[in-house]
Amino acid sequence: MPARAAPSLAESRKAATPMALARAIVAAYRRYGQDPARALRLAQITPASLQAPDGRITARQMEVLSAAAMQELDDEALGAFSRRLPWGSYGMVARAALSSPDLGVALKRWCRYHALLTDDIRLELVVTGASAAIVIDEQVDLGSARDFALVSVLRNIHGIACWYIDSRIPLQGARFPFAAPPHADAFKLMFPGPLRFDAPKAEIRFDARYLALPLRRDEKALRQMLQRAVPLMVLQYRRDRLLVQQVRQALAAHPDETHSAQGLAGLLNMSVRTLHRQLKEEGASLQQLKDEVRCERAKELLYRSEKPVKQVAAATGFRNEKSFIRAFRQWTGLSPAEFRTQALE
Repeated sequence: MPARAAPSLAESRKAATPMALARAIVAAYRRYGQDPARALRLAQITPASLQAPDGRITARQMEVLSAAAMQELDDEALGAFSRRLPWGSYGMVARAALSSPDLGVALKRWCRYHALLTDDIRLELVVTGASAAIVIDEQVDLGSARDFALVSVLRNIHGIACWYIDSRIPLQGARFPFAAPPHADAFKLMFPGPLRFDAPKAEIRFDARYLALPLRRDEKALRQMLQRAVPLMVLQYRRDRLLVQQVRQALAAHPDETHSAQGLAGLLNMSVRTLHRQLKEEGASLQQLKDEVRCERAKELLYRSEKPVKQVAAATGFRNEKSFIRAFRQWTGLSPAEFRTQALE
């Protein structure tokens, strides 16, 4: 995926990316009969450091090296597959899935469109109960580029999934069909969560509820992202937009235990301070979510039951009928009686 190869490497970032990934990119240059000297120079990687068995580079260096190589080789897969993925290939796939109503549809489209780029692997979204996984089926022997290819593809699709919904998607686990490499500790940074090597297939697994979240990006945001997309594979999102959904579900399922922020935070295994802070980062507030849940519950009772307004008020947590009527009118512009009449017409 395209990236802007800025020359400045002044950021003081920890060198945690394995040099083995840089060597895999250099190997792609050799397969294409091209010289990697310029790309290595831009990334400030010396020949000596490149050969260091336990060498590490910063995420920024990896971004610069990858971006330069993708453009010089005209291959966004960096030699991982049997044919090139010309410059702009992943941008085309990202754009094709951008109109999806939710992340689940977007990932299914991404997997399907990726098959148009290469026959070497097949990507599949597999949902099992409460868990979702992106699984890679290898169709050919990927050879010496295998490890790099599988890691890159999974990092790429995880990054674009987070970007689509503007949310951190924590991984429940990652599996790889090869032995643990010497730099296995770096996998904990690239794929936070339980790791397994020597697995049958390569895959990442996450909470299936993220699949229902709507996409939050448009064409303008896509164009901006494509100017510097490689960081998607190395930088983690701070916010987790699933929290709003989790709060709504907890408020609806446990009304007696979520009257207070402390009770709700306890159900979600976080502190009250963290709860308020993360909701604020998502542009929401606890009171707003409480009102939304109470409003939906009130609408449901008014529409599907014949309970008197006084009982509906009590069932939605109001101490008296008057305060409920006042709040309901603020939420909907109608009194409970007017809403019931219109809903039943």
